[in-house]
Amino acid sequence: MKSPQRVLITGAGSGLGQALAHRFAAAGAQVACVDINLDRVQATMATLTGEGHAAYAADVGSDDAMDALAESVLANWGVPDVLINNAGIASGGDVLEAPISEWRHLWEVNVLSVVRGTKLFLPAMLQRGSGHVVSTASFAGLAGAPGLMTYGVSKAAVVAFSEQLRAECNGTGIDVSVICPAFFKTNLMQSTVGTEKIKHLGQKMMDRSPDSLDQVADRIFADINKRRFLIIPTKNEPMLWRIKRFFPDWYYSKLIERAGDMQLRLK
Repeated sequence: MKSPQRVLITGAGSGLGQALAHRFAAAGAQVACVDINLDRVQATMATLTGEGHAAYAADVGSDDAMDALAESVLANWGVPDVLINNAGIASGGDVLEAPISEWRHLWEVNVLSVVRGTKLFLPAMLQRGSGHVVSTASFAGLAGAPGLMTYGVSKAAVVAFSEQLRAECNGTGIDVSVICPAFFKTNLMQSTVGTEKIKHLGQKMMDRSPDSLDQVADRIFADINKRRFLIIPTKNEPMLWRIKRFFPDWYYSKLIERAGDMQLRLK
């Protein structure tokens, strides 16, 4: 009898991480739910179908916390078949608005968390000869849009990391995916750092999104199972990505036009 798939998800206490945990559990997987808030992640685990799940509290922005997490997971729960580096925070603002402290904070939580998770769990996957590393970036990391400097740059780094990791893992049995959604209806703004203007802008973008959390989670879950590398799960963004690739100047002009319209609506 085939053993159940093991899936470890950071940021599983709410939002997209929680939604993915439900989908993997419903498909028969054992899910290790990780969040900075133990009560929140235990609540997620209590709602999962099936058995063999585990809850862990860890700050993905801390070397020590992630080292302790990996030690406990590998000793007591097992080697993940799928590692989903999902935890992160939102931010925004122009380059001159964001203090250096915000850049450092975003780098630790959004970028180095992905590096930490990968470095800690990939060796055991390589030894086994199979695995899948999935990291949540954002369409902001592809779009090059103004007003999201710290967030967009941090998520672009996650995309670049995933691209290079994919190449490094070629032929090893390890698949790599990166998730790039635009804003959709979730609770991301609760962890947003930056100005009130940016929080207001982010909430406006979420409220106007045509995508629900369940729709996005369904698309991501399907694409992870297909081992797709670039996962763009929101409705309008796959076409925008194609336009940027093939018509970059036209894309840029429309991007600036849309950004100006958004600023006018916020005044």
